[in-house]
Amino acid sequence: MLDQLINLVKEHAGDAIINNKDVPNEKNDAVIKTTATGIMDHLKNLAGSGGIDSISNLLSNGSKAGNSELSGMSSTIAKTISSKFGIEESKVEGIVKSLIPTVMNSLSKKTNDPNDSSFTMQGILGSLTKGSGGIGGILNTFKKFF
Repeated sequence: MLDQLINLVKEHAGDAIINNKDVPNEKNDAVIKTTATGIMDHLKNLAGSGGIDSISNLLSNGSKAGNSELSGMSSTIAKTISSKFGIEESKVEGIVKSLIPTVMNSLSKKTNDPNDSSFTMQGILGSLTKGSGGIGGILNTFKKFF
C-alpha cells in the first residue's frame, strides 16, 4: 500500500513539492516518499492506539474529517521533512497544509469508489495491522461504518 500512497502523493505534489522553489529538485522524490510514509505512519499509530473511529472518519470524509486529526498529521510530517531535508519548518508547513488535505480527499474518494480498486478498506486495514494479528477484530469494527 505504501507504493500506492507514494503514487497518490506524487499525483498531487505539483505546486506543493515539485514546482516549489523551497524544495530542491533532487529532493522531490524523497520528500514525496517521506510525506506518504508520514501519512501511513499516522494511520498505523491510530490503528495501534484504538483510533478506529478516526481512521474511519479520515477514509470516509477526507479533509472534512476534522481539523485536529489532519493538523496533527500535517504537523508531524512537516517536522520530519524539515529535520530530514533541512528545509525551514515554516515553509514545509505551507507545503503539507496544502498537500495533505488534497491527498486525503483523493484517498477517501478512491477508497469509497466501488469502481476504483486502487485503494480498498480491506487493503488499507491489512496494511495498517500487518503483523499485529488483529485484522479480524479491526475489520469487524469497521463493518459498522461501511
